[in-house]
Amino acid sequence: MRLENRFTIAAPIDEAWAALNEPTVVAPCFPGATLTDYSGPSFSGTVKVRLGAISMIYKGKGTYVERDDVSRTLVIEATGNDSRGSGTAAAIVTGSMEEAGPDKTDVTMVTELKITGRPAQFGRGVIADVSEKIIGMFSACLSEKLSVARR
Repeated sequence: MRLENRFTIAAPIDEAWAALNEPTVVAPCFPGATLTDYSGPSFSGTVKVRLGAISMIYKGKGTYVERDDVSRTLVIEATGNDSRGSGTAAAIVTGSMEEAGPDKTDVTMVTELKITGRPAQFGRGVIADVSEKIIGMFSACLSEKLSVARR
């Protein structure tokens, strides 16, 4: 399943790029996420996700497999297993950003998502709606965090 999310971060592109390349900065802004380890290009943690009446806690890992400072693009591969054994998730996330003004950065995230187990029963529409809500909360948190850092 392919998901595409666009959002704007209220920060200059250099600050937004640095933040998206630092899991210790972005993980606390991702609803339900907890970073447990970060070393080099790899990180691990848990993500709690709710789809309808189903709540899952995925334990997994991710790796920055590509980072291009010039074009401001990155690729992250991530995998996880539901802690209750009811499914798996794998994603390849391609992120890109463009300057939208002196203190604004437009971000596009394209996710190729593969899920198994109970969450796979939900249609693309439900998963896309949940994704949009999560990304909205994420971008608002990251904008606020970077705004406070500039003060």
